[in-house]
Amino acid sequence: MNVGFLLLRVAAGLTLASHGSQKLFGWFGGYGLAGTGGFMEQLGFVPGRRAALLAGLAELGGGLLLALGALIPAAAALVIAVMMVATFSVHWKHGFFNHTGGYEYPLVLAVAALSVVLTGPGSLSIDSLAGLDLSGSAWGVGGALVAGLEGGGIQLALRRVSTARAQAQPQGA
Repeated sequence: MNVGFLLLRVAAGLTLASHGSQKLFGWFGGYGLAGTGGFMEQLGFVPGRRAALLAGLAELGGGLLLALGALIPAAAALVIAVMMVATFSVHWKHGFFNHTGGYEYPLVLAVAALSVVLTGPGSLSIDSLAGLDLSGSAWGVGGALVAGLEGGGIQLALRRVSTARAQAQPQGA
């Protein structure tokens, strides 16, 4: 069972960390802060470079913490927040399935992170080695889920949707 938790944490965590490194450093075919920042501005997150930095840090940091099994509620809160923002600012309008650009993928990553908090990271984790018991319903729902939804909600509330819509409209429309 502990190997199963390890596999889940490492797969989801390193996937998120690599996605964050695309935003931050342009690694793995990413656009770096400048390119991602421009995209973020088109979505209404102004200034875009700051939004790209925050999203990249949340994905990289949350992903690495998740993979290591360290401070699992904080890792899950970061993942939930950034996946919530991605879902509602980019993917929601495309429906559920990933092949159409839908929210299937960010949803699975957020739920995987939350699941680790609810069940615990397993004995093959930094939290376990440090003697930390930061799992269960209180940590999962009361901590990670609430903090993640609040963090994502704040970012979405600060979004300038009118700017994003105006930039998406063709000239003269």
